[in-house]
Amino acid sequence: MHSPRRITYVASEKLAKTCSLLPSNRNRSTFVHALVTSLGLLRRNPSNGPVVNVLRPSPASRRDLTSYHDQSYVDALLADSPGPDQTSCREFGLEDDCAPFPALAEYVLGIAGASITAARELAEDRCDVAIFWDGGRHHAHKSQASGFCYVNDCVLALLVLRRAPPSSIFSLDPGNVRKKSRVMYLDLDVHYGDGVAAAFRGAGARGQVLTLSIHHAASGFFPPSEHAALPDPTSATFDPFTLSLPLHSGASCATFARVWPAVERILVAYAPDYIVLQCGVDGLAGDPVGAWNWALGGEGGLAWCVQRVLDSSAKVLLLGGGGYSVVNTARAWALLTSIACDIPLALETPIPNHAAFPLYAPSFTLDVPAGNVRNENTNDYLKKVDTIFESIAETLRNQLA
Repeated sequence: MHSPRRITYVASEKLAKTCSLLPSNRNRSTFVHALVTSLGLLRRNPSNGPVVNVLRPSPASRRDLTSYHDQSYVDALLADSPGPDQTSCREFGLEDDCAPFPALAEYVLGIAGASITAARELAEDRCDVAIFWDGGRHHAHKSQASGFCYVNDCVLALLVLRRAPPSSIFSLDPGNVRKKSRVMYLDLDVHYGDGVAAAFRGAGARGQVLTLSIHHAASGFFPPSEHAALPDPTSATFDPFTLSLPLHSGASCATFARVWPAVERILVAYAPDYIVLQCGVDGLAGDPVGAWNWALGGEGGLAWCVQRVLDSSAKVLLLGGGGYSVVNTARAWALLTSIACDIPLALETPIPNHAAFPLYAPSFTLDVPAGNVRNENTNDYLKKVDTIFESIAETLRNQLA
């Protein structure tokens, strides 16, 4: 019988209130933490699961932010009210979907600090799984906001883990002793994790960070990027440590079950010490984005995929991301919290009576069932994915040998 996982759940009432002011996700943070709490998942001594350490994060410092972001961009983010001038707004992408809002500086410092706090808990071996659902802002770039993301907390967490010691699992194998850790970033958001990929593409520390984004890709779909396409291992510019797995419209649980062996081939070949798993849920059916048919449960469902990652030998950081149906996002992340705690809840679990209860109508359960968008992921395309990722896995094995 394996030892219970050590879980750290990073949250505070103050941070939840600040995150709930984010214009793209108003009140979402409050909904998520209220449901997780009302389901009893944060009890310190559950009868049939591990002790969950609820950890109040510390805000990030300017130095934390500039470990990745440019100083001038950080200055603009943290400028006193009423905020940066219009020229700076345009220069740094602080307009349109990333317009400044009154709590912006507090939000940026809080999000960054919480993801760094969670990563340090893993790096310093105080937990096996760390959870921060308000993180996962994967579109922010080094000196520009993008796609509702002002700070790239994913990158900041990855930088912490890149400096962490390798897992003891590998240090016990005389034939596979590592001097530096390997960190894998896996992105399940329906949108391409362009900001994270850009941060590590062609990075100097070759092989220390591998990014893999599974996302929807179509003409006109955000974010526009040549790197969102299926990789070509024969190209002179191919980078086996910065990977994309695009899926077409209507991707379903069956689609994910079909491509997941390709994902696991990369995971096995790379053998990470740490995994940062971005659990954006805007690919679930019922989300306003409307691109996929993905469901919460069943083989190939979101919960199934996350369970497979948690079953690996790596320490795992679970981050949030997209999700624009507030109640479905709360359902999903509450279920994933229960899975991380080894006390998985049934999809039919009733929503407990709490302040937001009426908004979970009409089902009043945790389940987010599949949709009915036509699935454009053909058998031929999925075979192509499988072939390409088998080739990539072989390349990784050769380069890391």
